[in-house]
Amino acid sequence: MSPTDDLRELQQKMIEYLNCGVKLGWLINPDEKQVEIYRINQKAEVMDCPNNLSGENILPNLIVDLSDIL
Repeated sequence: MSPTDDLRELQQKMIEYLNCGVKLGWLINPDEKQVEIYRINQKAEVMDCPNNLSGENILPNLIVDLSDIL
């Protein structure tokens, strides 16, 4: 998310992506130091200041370090 993006618009886009078949999505909000994790058939999970993100069972070997972002 960039400083000029609208959070609600991006949240709607994430829902659209899920509706199109995306299985896992991350909405990273550096200003608020939050990440919203979107998964199929689940409510978005909000994490405050996580150190990293995992690809979970979708991309099991993927770990994204957020220390430089958040």
